[in-house]
Amino acid sequence: MAPVADSTEARGSAEAGQPRRFPFRLAALATVCCIVAAVPAQSQSLGDRFKSLFGIKSQPERAAPASGATASVPDDLTCPPVTIRSGASTYAVGLPGKPASGTDLRYQATIGQTARECDYNTDTHQIAIKVGIQGRVIVGPAGAPPTVEVPLRVAVVDDGVSSKTIATKAYTVTVNVPSDDGATYSFVSDDIAYPAPQGAAAERYVFYIGFDPQALKPEPRSRGRRR
Repeated sequence: MAPVADSTEARGSAEAGQPRRFPFRLAALATVCCIVAAVPAQSQSLGDRFKSLFGIKSQPERAAPASGATASVPDDLTCPPVTIRSGASTYAVGLPGKPASGTDLRYQATIGQTARECDYNTDTHQIAIKVGIQGRVIVGPAGAPPTVEVPLRVAVVDDGVSSKTIATKAYTVTVNVPSDDGATYSFVSDDIAYPAPQGAAAERYVFYIGFDPQALKPEPRSRGRRR
C-alpha cells in the first residue's frame, strides 16, 4: 500500500501480473482537544511514518479511477473520516487506590491530531487502512513514572441507526516521559482491513479512535474442563 503524494494526481495501472490497487487519498485534520499544534514524534521510524500521513494537504470526496485500468474504485466509496469516540478523548492515571484527579493525578494522555489513508484492492474488494494518532502525555501533581503505557483503540464502524462495528483493534503505546514537562507520542495503526461497503452504507462508515483502558488488561484465561 503506497501513500498518495498529491490529491489531484490519479494512479496509473498496476504492473503486469500484480493485483491492481487504487489508493484513496489521504486527509489530515486537527482535532480539538488539549493540544492545538502538531508536535514532533519521539521515534524516528514512527515519526517518518506519521509525517507521511500528514503530508497531504487536501482531500477529494471520492477516489479517482486509474487511467488505462480495467477496474477502478467504485464511485460510491470514500475514505471515512476519523472521529474521537465520545468519552474516550483522555486517559488519566492516579496514585494506586486514588482517583485520577487533583493532587493524586500522576499523568494524563490526550489526542491532538489524526490522519488516515485508505487503499482499495480491486481483486479482494478489501479496504486496508492506516490511521495516525498524535498526542501528548501531561505529568500531574503526583508525578509520572519514566515510562507509561497509553491504551488506544481504532475501530471501523457502520454508524447508521443501529451502529455496527466492522473491525476493531486495541493497541498499547509505550511512551518515555523524561521530565515533568511531559512527552509526545505518535502511533500509526496499519494492520486493519475490512470488506468494501456496498451502496449507501459507504457514507455511514466512520473510523472511531480513543483511549481504551481495557486494552491494558490481560485476556481472561479459558477455564479448563473439570475432571
